[in-house]
Amino acid sequence: MNDVITEKNLGLYLHWPFCESKCGYCDFYSVPLKGREVAPLLTAFETDLKLRVADCDAPIDSIFWGGGTPTTLEHDYLARVLGSIRAATLGHPIREFTIEANPATVDERKASILIDGGVTRVSLGAQSFHPAELNALERLHLPSDIPVAIEIIRSVGIANYNIDLIFGIGGQTLDSWQESLKRAVDLEPNHLACYGLTYEHGTSLTKQLKLGTIEVCDEQLEADMFLACKDFLEGCGYEQYELSNYAKPGHRCLHNLIYWKNGSYQAVGPSAAGCIKDVRFKNVRDINEYVRQINARGQAIAEQETVTDELRALEFLMMRMRLIEGLDCADFKRCTGIDLSERCADAIARLADAGLVERGGDCVKMTRRGLLLADTVIRELAGDLDPPSGMSLNVIRDRSDSEN
Repeated sequence: MNDVITEKNLGLYLHWPFCESKCGYCDFYSVPLKGREVAPLLTAFETDLKLRVADCDAPIDSIFWGGGTPTTLEHDYLARVLGSIRAATLGHPIREFTIEANPATVDERKASILIDGGVTRVSLGAQSFHPAELNALERLHLPSDIPVAIEIIRSVGIANYNIDLIFGIGGQTLDSWQESLKRAVDLEPNHLACYGLTYEHGTSLTKQLKLGTIEVCDEQLEADMFLACKDFLEGCGYEQYELSNYAKPGHRCLHNLIYWKNGSYQAVGPSAAGCIKDVRFKNVRDINEYVRQINARGQAIAEQETVTDELRALEFLMMRMRLIEGLDCADFKRCTGIDLSERCADAIARLADAGLVERGGDCVKMTRRGLLLADTVIRELAGDLDPPSGMSLNVIRDRSDSEN
């Protein structure tokens, strides 16, 4: 697969808000299904999809359907939505169509519907192969569900799949983390996303943390887990191409690369966020209101802004430094008009002296030690780039897509 991303690439993000249950760490907009009627949302979703794709002024070449868990949809509804997606994007050169799935929501019929509907890549939210760790994360599936789901996916001909894993869970050990990594690799995924657990505002785990009822992972142990992951996966033939993402050659996630390379993407669904050139928007974060607004006026945008030159430069810095290849200063100047080597000379020198970044020609990238302190590195550079706002930039967000 060609995983080269250019400014001409346009992504389409679809957000399905229903899950079987709300995981303790998730702050993405999702609600438990619990027998809710989904037909009104489906109809609004299809209307939103048709209008948003028609509004695209460039060809769409990647689709990412996340949430929530799209595979919670019943078979007929799942086939219906995939048919609507295919009809709306007919004629677009789709190179990759990813859907997020929970291991316990995949069966043979659904897998067949996925491949018939044009899905080329499945991202499986495994998170751990240990029951106690899954319980700590408030996941519903069992470790045994993971290989079963992978076998079903492969049996219908979907060979491109990602496995999500989480480290830094309270009570997790280096040995249990390494065992999860090994068991994941044994399933031969082309891609793994390995995230450090974060305690987001308003989540169940954060509330438990404030009450003192859960154990937090030691920072040094979490650093050891990050490096153990990097070394093990690279030894197995995976390339680390972003802070949390590893892929076999030719299998990087095309859609997420659009985010990390500051590209454009349309968005459909409640709470879905998009950015077309310099205009960023986000849909209303409420299912009923989303349905009402789509039915009444054909769109449900709750927030919209034009990206300023200053914010564009900060986000270019933030996202490109997440990539292992680093930031190309010539590319940065071409896109922002700013000479980063000059503007951030002091910060680059400080970080280089501390062994956190290195220069390679016109490129600035993080060292092995710098990857452990990525938020610090980015804040230092952002502070020199734009002193009034750079140091307050919310720089690290492990999941740029969604939760499953």
